[in-house]
Formats: sequence, structure tokens, C-alpha cells
Amino acid sequence: MKILVTGAKGQLGTEIRKCFERSYTELGVPEVLKIGAEVDYVDIDTLDISSLDEVRAFFDGKGYNAVINCAAYTNVNLAEGDGKEIAFRANALGPRNLAIVCEENGAKLVHVSTDYVFAGNGSVPYTEYDICAPQSVYGSTKYLGEEYIKQFCSKYFIVRTAWLYGYVGKNFVKTMMNIARERGACKVVCDQVGNPTNACDLAHHLLKLVTTEEYGIYHGTGNGECSWFEFTQKIVELAGIDAVVSPCTSDEFPSPVKRPAYSSLDNMMLRATVGDEFRPWQEALKCFIDNYKGE
Repeated sequence: MKILVTGAKGQLGTEIRKCFERSYTELGVPEVLKIGAEVDYVDIDTLDISSLDEVRAFFDGKGYNAVINCAAYTNVNLAEGDGKEIAFRANALGPRNLAIVCEENGAKLVHVSTDYVFAGNGSVPYTEYDICAPQSVYGSTKYLGEEYIKQFCSKYFIVRTAWLYGYVGKNFVKTMMNIARERGACKVVCDQVGNPTNACDLAHHLLKLVTTEEYGIYHGTGNGECSWFEFTQKIVELAGIDAVVSPCTSDEFPSPVKRPAYSSLDNMMLRATVGDEFRPWQEALKCFIDNYKGE
């Protein structure tokens, strides 16, 4: 099996590469790691997925059986302004081009999406069959990317995730550990609820899916839900940092983006197909903090 991983320098792409190099994940050994797959890794500096011509030329003669698309523009605030076109090119046009070329080559497409495709005003976890209603440019471009994939590709896995953190790059866990250590205190919103997700857990499930024909839309997040405040409390506790974590409301941190108040996802499709092995978010977080060596 020959696989292309896009967005390979990001926190998820880097984790997938580590899984292939080690031949295991933190959760086990998916079939694709047993068969000796050949894998190529690209990022924006080596392949601009927003150009259909570039994607076609890159695929030519390489015989890819699957693409795992980790490329995305995730600056939610900037996407509302100067980053609007960049967000469209990365989150919508790029997936469209990958979908077209995968279809032309008979390849599978594993694509990572987001909880921001939902309105975020629910009270129970969103399932894969709930209606999407994005409230931001970021969410809208990611949703359009999903729609393009469904339109142009017949062998797709769209996996929505949320509150992702990993060993490489910037994320909420690292930021809050740094703030807590430096200031001895931090104030965090308590009125936004979701699912913290370890990139190791997500990578494991993407690799589980790629060798199957269980095509469709999936949710892939850490099990259990919490507020950003509760998440931060646990981060500080597990990291052994002497700091005070205080709750506040979203109104105290004005933002150009309407962020989801409740966007918890239910991994229903995983349970019904290849199995949901995502760890409880507290357990996955502890593993991350125990293993994180800093950058």
C-alpha cells in the first residue's frame, strides 16, 4: 500500500509519521503498520493542495492507494478577516482537489474535519447524522471541504475532531502549562464545552480506517466532555504546577468569532464500524503530560 500524508509538519501529521516510523501507536498496531506501507510526506512547501494542476502532477505515476489529509488553516480568528481566502484555499479548495485526484486514481481519501461545522448550541453530543450549521468562516470552509469531498470522491473517510493537542506545534495544553508556570494563575472560560483530543488517539483511528472500506463520516474525539476551565484544571493538576485556575465567561474574552458553546461529539460511527478506542480525555491527557519533554 502506498500512502500520501499531507500537512505532514503539523501536530497530527507529525504524529502519523512517528507511528509509521515506530510501527506502532500509543494505542496499538493498526493493520496498515503491519503491512509495510510505503509513505510519502508533504506540506505546503512541497505541495500546494489548493492547485489542482499541482496535485495532479504530484500524483502522476506514483500509484498512491490512499491520502491522509492533515493539511488545514486553523487560525480561527484570522479566518474572519485577512485569512479568509487562505482558509478557503486550504480548508475547502485543497480537499476538493485531493478528492478529484483520488477519484481519478482510485485512491482512498482520509480527511480531518472539525466540530466547528456544527452550530455549537446543543445540549447533547452531536452525532454524525446531525445537521451542520457552521457559525464562522473557519467552520464554513471546513464544511465546504466536506461537501466537496462527498461530491467528487467515492472512497472517503471524513473524520471530525475537536480540541486537538499533540507533541509538536502550538496547542492549548502547552499554552496553559506555560501560562500557569509563568504567572501562577490563569483565568479560563467555563461556558464552552467540548472533547479534548490527543493527536496520538486520532492518528491511531485514522490509520485503522485507511485499510478498510468503511467509508463515510466519523467523529473522532477523546471520550468524555469538559469545559475549557475544567480542562485547564486537569492540565495544571497533572503537570504538578502550583497555580490557581479561575473560571470566567466568554464575554470576558471578546472574539471576532462565535465559538461553539457546546460542540461535544459522539463517536457513534466508530463504535458501529472499526471500534472506538479513544481514551477518556483525562487518561489521554495524563499520558501526554507524562511523555511531553518540551520543545
